[in-house]
Amino acid sequence: MVQTVRDQALEACKACKLKGEAPRKLVDSAIRYDQRLFTLRGEQLTLASTEGRLKTIIKLPVWCNFIVKAGKLKQVNLLWDRRQKRYNAALVYNLDEVAKRQEGSVIGLDRGLINIVTTSEGVIVSSKEVRKNQRKHLYLRKRLSAKGTRSAKRLMKKLSGKEKRFSREQNHLITKELASQLGVKTYVVEDLRGIRAKRRGKKLNKLMSSWSFAQLETLLRYKCEAAGIEVVQVSARFTSQRCSQCGLVCKDNRQGGRYVCSKCGMKMHADINAAINIRDRWILQSSQRLHVGQGDVNRPDGDGVESHQAPRLRPCAVTH
Repeated sequence: MVQTVRDQALEACKACKLKGEAPRKLVDSAIRYDQRLFTLRGEQLTLASTEGRLKTIIKLPVWCNFIVKAGKLKQVNLLWDRRQKRYNAALVYNLDEVAKRQEGSVIGLDRGLINIVTTSEGVIVSSKEVRKNQRKHLYLRKRLSAKGTRSAKRLMKKLSGKEKRFSREQNHLITKELASQLGVKTYVVEDLRGIRAKRRGKKLNKLMSSWSFAQLETLLRYKCEAAGIEVVQVSARFTSQRCSQCGLVCKDNRQGGRYVCSKCGMKMHADINAAINIRDRWILQSSQRLHVGQGDVNRPDGDGVESHQAPRLRPCAVTH
């Protein structure tokens, strides 16, 4: 146990690169148990302590069955939950075998502020509930901060992190639904690194700062890996300005949530048009790498033909 505490302390020092103050140990910091300090037989978990072995019965969620069967238990992190006044055991598994790749269609995913996810198959997941929750907590923080009493400060502390937990739960629901789709081989997303670097005004910068696009991609990647679905990235350049029908790139063609092409007259939801461009860009890149045709795909030079059509994706349960 002393060795594991030493290892955690060294990792904390390396994480902050010993700049400024050294990291301080919290009273309720997590304790790491390696394979020498715990045993798990069925639902009985035993942990080593200075007063002998501690035994407890744990209940694993149903969604953990795949991980328990396919992976190997490497360590247990014992966490103290200050809100619920109880200990939680986080089981860390190492998945040696990745699920076999599925065969099916390629689907493009467009992530945005108004709609969390839009697929190239026409499924739209609105961010209405997330933005409503953000406005609610912003209003509460302003009122409590202006009041400044002890009870107000206690309530602000209680509400801290609640907004982020709600957003994370929504991302979990969306990515779980996407990863459970049948007949999907690849999800294609945009490379959005550095998108917050550009200043866009006070209001839009505020929205951008609370946009959890990276968290959504991280959750989608590990869920799809377990389901045998590939998640790849393509450049985000001109995906929202390009016509998915004729390939014309024109900024003025996007009119709010609608895309109206000034060349071919195509009318479509702007986010669905972007998702199709994201999908077709990956199909084109794949065909160029393999030097084989992949059917009719959009051409980035503007003289492409109709986009490749994939099987219809069933609507997400969380679509608003």
